[in-house]
Amino acid sequence: MTLIKSISGIRGTIGGRTGDTLNPLDIVKFTTAYATFIGGKKIVVGRDGRISGSMVRDIVCGTLAGMGYDVIDIGYATTPTTELAVRMAEADGGIIITASHNPRQWNALKLLNREGEFLTAADGAEVLRIAESEDFNYAEVDQLGKVTVDDSFNQRHIDSVLQLELADVETIRKRKFRVCADTINSVGGIILPELFKALGVDYEILNAECTGDFAHNPEPLEKNLTGIMEKMRGGGFDLGIVVDPDVDRLAFICEDGTMFGEEYTLVAVADYILSHKPGNTVSNLSSTRALRDVTEKHGGKYTAAAVGEVNVTTKMKEVGAVIGGEGNGGVIYPESHYGRDALVGIALFLSSLAQKGCTATELRKTFPDYQIAKNRIDLTPETDVDAILVRVKEMFAKDNSAQVNDIDGVKIDFPDRWVHLRKSNTEPIIRIYSEAQTMEQADALGKQLMDVVYKMQ
Repeated sequence: MTLIKSISGIRGTIGGRTGDTLNPLDIVKFTTAYATFIGGKKIVVGRDGRISGSMVRDIVCGTLAGMGYDVIDIGYATTPTTELAVRMAEADGGIIITASHNPRQWNALKLLNREGEFLTAADGAEVLRIAESEDFNYAEVDQLGKVTVDDSFNQRHIDSVLQLELADVETIRKRKFRVCADTINSVGGIILPELFKALGVDYEILNAECTGDFAHNPEPLEKNLTGIMEKMRGGGFDLGIVVDPDVDRLAFICEDGTMFGEEYTLVAVADYILSHKPGNTVSNLSSTRALRDVTEKHGGKYTAAAVGEVNVTTKMKEVGAVIGGEGNGGVIYPESHYGRDALVGIALFLSSLAQKGCTATELRKTFPDYQIAKNRIDLTPETDVDAILVRVKEMFAKDNSAQVNDIDGVKIDFPDRWVHLRKSNTEPIIRIYSEAQTMEQADALGKQLMDVVYKMQ
């Protein structure tokens, strides 16, 4: 059993002893700490389709009411829907009940500010401090808040996507796309059909029922997507679309059943945006170099940020980026909002395909071709991550061809390849990502660092 408390929220497995898992007592404590910190009178709560979602929602909403907050319960909702709902409802904050790509036994609380954006590192640290202090002050009986259910925000989210200047709805409709989507038994199965209808796209949904009993590992990686890839190989579809349980990550599958490439979701959308509106871009340190190449082709400047959505959005604001995101399929388009949004990504990607009149396979061939290997190592209680990072930096300190970046773990950048080692914020693992011209070269570079970690565990 696992409980992870970090500046980005509280995440853990359901069931087990207090302090070790995501359980009712810890949910109350963390929700109370957030409510104490955020201030105000109104908070939005949304959740994905996880089995434990209703239990967690009831505790969260009851605790917020006990703190004197009025709660807008928007029900089954994607992460970007909840983010937008905070702004649309003029609320003081929001809580998203989702463990994103984690398996079915996990759940989490993601915390938003009044802009509908994730808390900064400093704000998240303050919530953690308040939670540990347990210096709480609940409302008197006449000051208790109330819970109101409002299920209008899915449609309002879709409407906002359709209104984006570069969402070319008319051209999409004329193209008469047929798509196959895997919504992994969560909220994507509720909202994506409505988006497709609005865009005039014919569709078939796999794993559509929002039960939280995921048909496969919910992380949208190629190894988990054999079902939809086989379906695409059967023909009859222009595009395969895959989302994670809270619909902030997005992966595409070409018409022939091959992966478009998770890393290339952002690259393709950025290329489309930059072709209409040149400017700067941002992605995190673990994302493909292809975004840098595409950005420079359009005359813009690319900047890398530490991993984590709030780090990316902060850097985007600093450099005035017109598009940004993360290589895990997260598209952040400021014209909509500062948050990863698969609905926005779908509309912009289809706009690009429709305007170019090409297939997904043809579009993919227009981008620089890099191969990225994504490896992970489970942590043990004895693992000294800081010592491992120091050892890695020492290994490459005298290599004049390598640039070392330690703003988030350690990234070693060579002229023709890179490798990034960092401790995950969401799982008890070390992630080791590496990129090169071939998968063999990328994997070999990643394995070199994995050997260092194994020897030090």
